[in-house]
Amino acid sequence: MPKIITARRLEGEHEQAKEYVKAHILFPSGLLGLILMIAGTASLVYQFFALDYGWETFVQSSGLLVVGGLLGWGQTRYHQYVLREHPECFAARLRLFTRSRLRRPKKDAQLPALAHRGRKLVPLAYVLGAALLFGVSALSAMVGRVYFMAALLMPWAGFFWAKMFFWRGVLVAKK
Repeated sequence: MPKIITARRLEGEHEQAKEYVKAHILFPSGLLGLILMIAGTASLVYQFFALDYGWETFVQSSGLLVVGGLLGWGQTRYHQYVLREHPECFAARLRLFTRSRLRRPKKDAQLPALAHRGRKLVPLAYVLGAALLFGVSALSAMVGRVYFMAALLMPWAGFFWAKMFFWRGVLVAKK
């Protein structure tokens, strides 16, 4: 009997972890990606009509999308690893976020700690990734041929669209 209970609990945690990914990672990524892509494209259209737009602008804005997409792919790969190896982390976050703030007991507010090799480097990777996105945006706006709003928005649009795209195959039910 304990094996059945343990198996169902683990299956339930994996389903809760998938629900967390859908609600707290996939949905916001799709929405933010759409908003940023529309705003970035609108700023490129503004640049086309009001300023100078050439093949350098197209190449640089496409490069900004690709850089953002690569960083989004990297973060998604890490989150997929966490979902695969430590689903209890995402399941605990879902349980924590479904309760109202007033009804959360203080002792239950602790999330399970992730313990894997390289865990201490993850915050550094996040900071370096954000710095890279802001850095290529600033470089493209100051030295390149991309309007500053498009240079700021396009890498983030690529980041969020990549997150949404690469989660797609993981969460689809296999037949």
